[in-house]
Amino acid sequence: MKTHKRGITLVIGGLLALAAGGLFAQASGLTRVMVGKADVSVPGREAVVARVEVAPGAKAGRHTHPGDEISYVMEGEATLLVDGQPPKQVKAGESFVVPAGVVHDAHNNGSSPIKLVGVYVVEKGKPLATPAP
Repeated sequence: MKTHKRGITLVIGGLLALAAGGLFAQASGLTRVMVGKADVSVPGREAVVARVEVAPGAKAGRHTHPGDEISYVMEGEATLLVDGQPPKQVKAGESFVVPAGVVHDAHNNGSSPIKLVGVYVVEKGKPLATPAP
């Protein structure tokens, strides 16, 4: 019986974590839809591929990833803010890399969404993104 209750608790905890991540994304104007996930050659890591969008006039919100982010901008333009680096304009046809654990944000000051393909090579079992102060 204890094992059953523990399993239910883990499932509820996981659902709450997903909901919290969804609220973070909705509140900030950022949506991230996972389209693929697979193991990579580095033990304990996996690749996650996602469609990412930041709404017009919105900010992604300061956050980190438990691994490197490699993104390609498909549409739109935004200001990429990476701690320790000057702000950088990124636009359709360009790419960028954010190292693991580095706080970053994106501001879409335009009137159309910025759409990206994000590839994250991250530690297994950790949230894909964590809000940062």
